Amino acid sequence: MTAASDPGSGKRIALLGAPVEVGASQRGTLMGPAALRTAGLTPVLESLGFAVEDHGDLSIADLHQNDDVPPPNTKHYREIGAWIRALSARAYRLASSGAIPLFLGGDHSLSMGSVNGVARHWREQGRELFVLWLDAHADYNTPVTTITGNMHGMSGAFLCGEPGLDQLLGDEPRASIKPDQLDLFGVRSIDKLEKDLVRDRGIDIADMRRIDEFGVGVLIRRVIDKVRARNGVLHVSFDVDFLDPALAPGVGTLVQGGATYREAHLVMELLHDSGLVRSLDIAELNPFLDERGRTARLAIELVGSLFGQQITDRPTPTNAIVPP
Repeated sequence: MTAASDPGSGKRIALLGAPVEVGASQRGTLMGPAALRTAGLTPVLESLGFAVEDHGDLSIADLHQNDDVPPPNTKHYREIGAWIRALSARAYRLASSGAIPLFLGGDHSLSMGSVNGVARHWREQGRELFVLWLDAHADYNTPVTTITGNMHGMSGAFLCGEPGLDQLLGDEPRASIKPDQLDLFGVRSIDKLEKDLVRDRGIDIADMRRIDEFGVGVLIRRVIDKVRARNGVLHVSFDVDFLDPALAPGVGTLVQGGATYREAHLVMELLHDSGLVRSLDIAELNPFLDERGRTARLAIELVGSLFGQQITDRPTPTNAIVPP
């Protein structure tokens, strides 16, 4: 583990594995953190000049499960509650340390904890945390709207304070974001009642039809402009099923028609140039379903673009996160 001398400089990245898999119907995402490390996450980040602190993985053996009554239609509610309470507390501490936290999943239920903890930190700093949800799915179901009961599909709704999971965090402080602080990007699968809820809340959604029409550059710049106009910071929650299955087969919820290789890299490059990203989830990588590590390697490439890796040399904007 390497440390940097200035905790507020943006030169440190803190890795934390969250090998949770019970939020999804397909097991195997518990191997995601190990696959990302094996694919070379730390060397890529260090090659870009960052000091990387690997805090290992959270262990389910160390997590306390509450005995509250689970709401209906919430599979593995108590176990997921234990995960997100622990993740929220660790996310808050990592963000407060001045490092850029990277949460390695694990299914997308991990974001209930990671985003909550990071949002709590930034709220104390007087700044809003915006969340860019790169995902084939909206993940905005509640116990009332869900078809499957799988809680990885409720993460966005929980983060925006929707009712139904009010006791999930227990005594851990809740730092909900407003619906206008969530941007859904790359969506191409959404349930009927979930779609109604997203529309009623006025959540910005760039589905694949809009991406086809306007391009990722225009739409990502709109997100960046909104965050910058409100002096906010940005958390990127990257579900690898955002990518087209032909590129990234290692996920349990494949949906055709996802982002192409260049679209995904352009998203990450523009986010880097914005200088607004202060935390990241990588969710839903399932090495059991992958093909010789293809999906893990591509995820690492995209993280590299997010933190400054370039195809050709060009001037780096002064507001980007750049180590010395």
